[in-house]
Amino acid sequence: MKNINIKYSCTECGNITTTRTGRCPVCGAWGTLEEVYENLNDTKISHSGKFSHAQNNIISALNVKAPPKILTGIQEFDRVLGGGLVAGGVVLIGGQPGIGKSTLLLQAAGSVAKNQSVPVLYISGEEAEAQVALRAERLKVLSDKLFLSCGQNLNDALENLDSQKFAFFVLDSVQAMNFDDNSGWPGSPLQVRAVAQKIIDVARLKNIPAVIIGHITKDGKIAGPMLLEHMVDTVLNFSGEYRMLRAIKNRYGSTEELGIFEMSENGLSPVVDKSGLYWNRDDAAVAGVAMTIALEGNTPLAVEIQTLAARTVFQYPRRTSRGIELNRFQVLTAVVERRCNIAVNNHDLYINVAGGLHVQDPSADLPSCAAIASALKNIALPAGTCWLGEVGLAGEIRPVTRIAMRLKEAARLGFSTAVISSKEKLNSDYGLKNIILAKNLPEALNSIIAKSV
Repeated sequence: MKNINIKYSCTECGNITTTRTGRCPVCGAWGTLEEVYENLNDTKISHSGKFSHAQNNIISALNVKAPPKILTGIQEFDRVLGGGLVAGGVVLIGGQPGIGKSTLLLQAAGSVAKNQSVPVLYISGEEAEAQVALRAERLKVLSDKLFLSCGQNLNDALENLDSQKFAFFVLDSVQAMNFDDNSGWPGSPLQVRAVAQKIIDVARLKNIPAVIIGHITKDGKIAGPMLLEHMVDTVLNFSGEYRMLRAIKNRYGSTEELGIFEMSENGLSPVVDKSGLYWNRDDAAVAGVAMTIALEGNTPLAVEIQTLAARTVFQYPRRTSRGIELNRFQVLTAVVERRCNIAVNNHDLYINVAGGLHVQDPSADLPSCAAIASALKNIALPAGTCWLGEVGLAGEIRPVTRIAMRLKEAARLGFSTAVISSKEKLNSDYGLKNIILAKNLPEALNSIIAKSV
């Protein structure tokens, strides 16, 4: 044991320490330190004492061409990626168990192999060959060009890439693979980092795209060291009740795109009319309900914001929010009370975004205030009206981004009236019958609910 050095690695953050304690000194997680053995005889240290100096180049003088992109045939997936997979690029996709990560990538691999007649390699470290084959048959993606490698040994799996030129390859998952050159169990921080680095090196050396599936923790973060997300080129998050695909990081495209899928017995299919997911299109006017057009990336969505006001006998009224950040809801409630002279202290207030959508778009401020006032006054807002605007502490209504896109989508969905900021610059009515310009919140509410102010 003289040549063995024992250290302890945190399975949550990857921090390495020489002292074993019950709690990681960096991330604060309990019971996450595992032993890591380092063979001192195998340690390679450079004694040259020289540093390599890279040649200085002017960026404008470099002959750089846009890297070719491979379309997977799944339009929503390609759009979130920024137009497809990039040669030599590495994509990391994480999500909850059962959300459809393996299904999505098996469909993408089968689509490229079947429709483009080019070989694709699918590496599975979690399932047997029969399991993957049965799923591929159910998804109807069986092809002579779709190759499968099952097992946890990464070196053996990557040897398949030497047989022929593949369009891209999939690794399912990075936590399930074992790299021989490093100690530790599969899924440990050292193994995850080593496996990811090997995949990146192979992808760049052979100039083919790679897609890695990653598990997530109970907090919704990708399991393993945070370095993993810095190493890859693109990080995608697959989550939500309606299976939303977002780009958290993308070196080859925008991070504002959103893809929405729905699961069926035939696999994942893109949602064409995304606004229909969060709007029941009920024409009956109900007090406390307001509509808006929110942007998720570049995708406009019709969002239904619901507020319920109930009288309370307690000294401290309750505030509950789902879909809108609670602190923001409390601020908007205070603005409605102060600027519109509507008493809220004797009511419990509950706000909800229908469909389980979490809205961070500032345009949801105005409909939230309208819904609060409508619920407190028990007066229904007119049907066919959408509210678009950010509300400040002074009660002023501020413009929102891409107002033209929002108004066109509102007209397409059948809205007849829109309440927006008076500072918006409009070129037309965008298909709406009536556009109400309001400077502040009292003016906006007074134009719709005469008794609310």
